[in-house]
Amino acid sequence: MAPPQRDDAAGHTRHTPRTLVPALPGLRMLRTYPRGWLRQDAFVGAAVAAYLIPQVLAYSGLVGVPAVVGLWGAVAAMAVYWLFGSSRVLAIGPESTVALMAGSVVAQLSDGDPQRAIALSAGLALVVAGWLLLAWLLRLGVVADLLSHPLLVGYLSGGAVLMVVGQLGRVTGIEVDGTSVVDQLRSFASQVGTGAGNLPTFLVALGTLAILFGVAAWRRTAPAPLIAMVAAIVASSVLGLAERGVAVLGAVPQGLPSPTLPALSWSDVSALALAGLGVAVVAYSDNTLIGRAFARRGEPFDANQELLALSAVHVGVGVMSAYPVSSSGTRTALAVSGGARSQVYSIVAMLVVVLVLLFAGPLIQDLPDAALGAVVIFAARSLVSIPDYRELWRYRPSEFALALVTLVGTVWLGILAGVGIAVVLSLLEMTSRMSRPHDAIQGFVPDMAGMHDVDDYPDAWTIPGLVVYRYDAPLFFANAENFRALVLAAVDEYDTPQQPVRWVVLNVEANMHVDATAIRLLVGLVDELRSRGIRVGLARAKHDLLLQLERSDLLDLIGREMVFPTLPTAVEAFRAWAAAHPEPDRPRPPGGPVDPSGSA
Repeated sequence: MAPPQRDDAAGHTRHTPRTLVPALPGLRMLRTYPRGWLRQDAFVGAAVAAYLIPQVLAYSGLVGVPAVVGLWGAVAAMAVYWLFGSSRVLAIGPESTVALMAGSVVAQLSDGDPQRAIALSAGLALVVAGWLLLAWLLRLGVVADLLSHPLLVGYLSGGAVLMVVGQLGRVTGIEVDGTSVVDQLRSFASQVGTGAGNLPTFLVALGTLAILFGVAAWRRTAPAPLIAMVAAIVASSVLGLAERGVAVLGAVPQGLPSPTLPALSWSDVSALALAGLGVAVVAYSDNTLIGRAFARRGEPFDANQELLALSAVHVGVGVMSAYPVSSSGTRTALAVSGGARSQVYSIVAMLVVVLVLLFAGPLIQDLPDAALGAVVIFAARSLVSIPDYRELWRYRPSEFALALVTLVGTVWLGILAGVGIAVVLSLLEMTSRMSRPHDAIQGFVPDMAGMHDVDDYPDAWTIPGLVVYRYDAPLFFANAENFRALVLAAVDEYDTPQQPVRWVVLNVEANMHVDATAIRLLVGLVDELRSRGIRVGLARAKHDLLLQLERSDLLDLIGREMVFPTLPTAVEAFRAWAAAHPEPDRPRPPGGPVDPSGSA
C-alpha cells in the first residue's frame, strides 16, 4: 500500500518516511509512465546526448583529467538522478562552473599527474556527496537561497572570465604558466609575438568558434557543439593536423571503469573537505535554481529531496572515477523545448553516451584539443548576462555594485574564494536590510478598513494616548537597539504634557522570531516605558513567537491581558481602559495627527 501523503503550505506533496519509495520518485514515475510518451522522450534524449557529449569532453579539460572522464561522470549522474530526483526535466551531468571549481582544487594537489587528478576529482565528488547528505539530514534546503541574484550574476560572470583565460594556451598552443588569472595572462602576454604557439592550433580554434556561433545563430535548437566537433574531427583526419603540431584527444579508453573508491590518504580528504563544501553549495544552488525555473505550475520540486538526489549522484560519480557535477541550464532548456515528458529522456541520453564509450572511441581520437577549448569558450558566453547587469543598474545600483564586487573577487581570488565572497556578501546584504527595516506608526484612514502607516496617508489619524507601532522584521541582535530607539522616538513624538502617551501597542505580526539579545532588550524597553507610566501591549503575535516569549519573563512583565489577537481588539481594550482611567480632555498640540472624533 502506498504511504500516506499530505500537502505542505507551498502545495508540494510530501510523504511519510515509512519506506524507501517516498525517497525514490523515479520508481513512482515508472509505475505510472504512459507508453505513448516513450517516442518523444527517446527523441529528446538523443538530442540532449548530442549536446552533452562534446560539452563534457571539453569540461574535463577544466578539471585537468582525461576527456573521457567527463563521459563517465555523465553516465553515473544520469543513471542515478532519474531515480532520486524530484524534477521531471532537469538535466544532470558535468557543467562548466562546478568543473572549473573542481579543477582549481585538483590542480593544486595533483602536481600535473593525470591519474592523481582522477583520484582527487573522484574524492572531491564523494566529499561533496557527504556534505549534501548532511544537509539533507538537517533539512537545509534553504542553503540554495544564500546566493542572491546579483551575486549569482557576478559570480557566473567571473567564472566565465576564468574559463576563457584558462583556455588561452589550449586554443593557441602556447604554454601558459600560473594558477591565478593574473599569472596566466602575464605568461600568455609575454609569449605573444615571440613565435610561441602553433598557428594551425589557433586556426582550428577559430574555425570551431565560427561554426559554434554560426550554428547557434542559424538555429538555437541545433546541436552546435556536436556539429563543430564532427567538423573538427573530419578536418583533423583529412589534413593530418596531428602531424602539424596540433594536439589531439588520442586513444580513448573504451567502456566504463569498474566502480571503485579513489586511492587517497586522509590528508588528501582533509584538504578536499572545505573545497567540497563550496562545490556542494554551488552545485546545489545551480540545481535548485534551474529546477525551479523549469518546473511547470503544479509540478513538484522538493528542495530537500534534491539534496538527497544530488548526494546520491555524487556517490555514483565518485565511485566511477569522475568529477563533481551539477545541472545544465542549456541542456534542460533543450529538453523542455523538445517536449520531454519525464526523466526517461535522460535514461535514453545515458544509453547513447554508453554506446559512444563502447564503440566510438576510435572515431573521436583525432578530435583536436583546440576544438574542445573552443567549446569551453563558447559555453562561457552563456554565463555572462548583460541584460541582468542593466536590470540591476536600473533597479538598484547598490546591487549592481555587489555583482561587480563578486565578479572581481571571483576573477582576482579564484572560484572558491568567489563563492565565499558571494555567500558572505549575501548574508551581509540580508543582515543590513533586516537591521534597518521599514517601520510604521499605525492609525486610521477615512473610508479605509484596518490600520495603516500614518506616513502614507496625510489624512490619517491616531487615537490620543495610544501609539500602535509596527517593525517589519524579525528581532535579533543586529536590529534590537534600532528597534528600541525607534519605539522610544515614536513615543516621544506623540507624548506631550497636554496629551501623554498611556499605551504602546507593538504590532508584532512581522516579528516571527526573537533572539536572546532582542528578549533582553524588550524586557528593558518595557521597564523603561513602565517607569514613565506607559503600559505596553502586543498585538497579532503568531503562535511561534508566543512560544518563544513563554520561555522568558516578558509575558508576565507585560501582563497576559495586554496580549491581543488583533489590532481592533487592542484598540477597543485601550478605549475601555481609558474610559475607566480618564485623563483631562485637553487639545493635542501640533506634532502628531489626532483622532478627529476626539474619542479616547
